[in-house]
Amino acid sequence: MPKMRRKADLPTKICVSCGRPFAWRKKWERVWETIATCSDRCREAARRDRRRAD
Repeated sequence: MPKMRRKADLPTKICVSCGRPFAWRKKWERVWETIATCSDRCREAARRDRRRAD
């Protein structure tokens, strides 16, 4: 049986879009180093902001 972990024990990052902390997810296991935003909404907002800056 797999070992149970608490969410507080998982690594966290700060979202570059909203500034909120977010925790590691299993689906991000292979790409955790490249993840910068906490959600699809923040990812789209960051993309919009980059387009406006250009």
